[in-house]
Amino acid sequence: MAIGQVTPVFRIFDETKAREFYLDFLGFKVKFEHRFEEDFPLYMSIERDDCELHLSEHHGDATPGSSVRIETTSVAQFQNELVNKDYKYARPGIEKQPWGEESSVIDPFGNRLTFYERE
Repeated sequence: MAIGQVTPVFRIFDETKAREFYLDFLGFKVKFEHRFEEDFPLYMSIERDDCELHLSEHHGDATPGSSVRIETTSVAQFQNELVNKDYKYARPGIEKQPWGEESSVIDPFGNRLTFYERE
């Protein structure tokens, strides 16, 4: 028996803002999109490298204001990439913690993503 990877689900309320933040700013790519019908809420999977997140407009799928920690190989490189995109809603910095460096961003729906590097 083995336990596999975790796939967090974040609640979103606006598809355009979600795409701007997760795809354009953070650099994720769409893995799949699903709607039960044309005008129904969106459920989609996004990925970047080995990280997969699910975003849902469905009420009850997740709680707004959730938080996730995502391990990276270089927080400084990732933070620099984000700052250079000149996204007007976030200018993440780097914080040194006793357990390593981390950089946090909050999506337009109040969800926090903390990218960290182990020491």
